[in-house]
Amino acid sequence: MRLIAAALIACLATPLLAAEPLDGAAFEARVIGQTFSFQVGGQSYGAEQYLPGRRVIWAFSDGPCREGTWSEPEPGRICFVYDHAPDDPQCWSFFDDDGRLRARFQGGLPQDDLIEARRSPAPLACPGPDLGA
Repeated sequence: MRLIAAALIACLATPLLAAEPLDGAAFEARVIGQTFSFQVGGQSYGAEQYLPGRRVIWAFSDGPCREGTWSEPEPGRICFVYDHAPDDPQCWSFFDDDGRLRARFQGGLPQDDLIEARRSPAPLACPGPDLGA
């Protein structure tokens, strides 16, 4: 009985191994040519299309499309820079979560992670500016 209790205490005292973030090569291989829709807490958050040359098109749910690029300034940290805000990089860590992408904003909390809701080879739907004006 003491042996079982000691083993239980040792397991509880050992921190759970955190998943390692994807490096740039693994991230690129996973996303290139795909459009991902993400959600937070079961609610739609936005979608991003991943193009050749580390280019992207992002749109918040019901927001305008924004073009940008991504880079990996250090292993496991993927940073996006969008044309509308070139001085404001958005850095994330991406994880494989049972075959789905999970993204955590730099310094963010796990409960705020973006979770892949859908993936498609179809391009992101980006209506033209000032349509109907």
